[in-house]
Amino acid sequence: MFTQIAFFPILGKPLIMYGGIFTLALMLFAAAIPSLQKKWPARFNFRLHVVVARVAIVLALLHGFLGMMIYL
Repeated sequence: MFTQIAFFPILGKPLIMYGGIFTLALMLFAAAIPSLQKKWPARFNFRLHVVVARVAIVLALLHGFLGMMIYL
């Protein structure tokens, strides 16, 4: 069942690939928020950093879980 979810095709590519790309993008954005905060302090605050980091962690755990379930 998890294999079917992980390999569900979206535009010809598996869902797990998009999950990994989106997770990486969120982690890079969370890492960039302190630098962006120096330039635009009103738009990027610490609360946004915490929210993006938490979402990235949840997606990374889901991505890792689906990756492990492929082999079980």
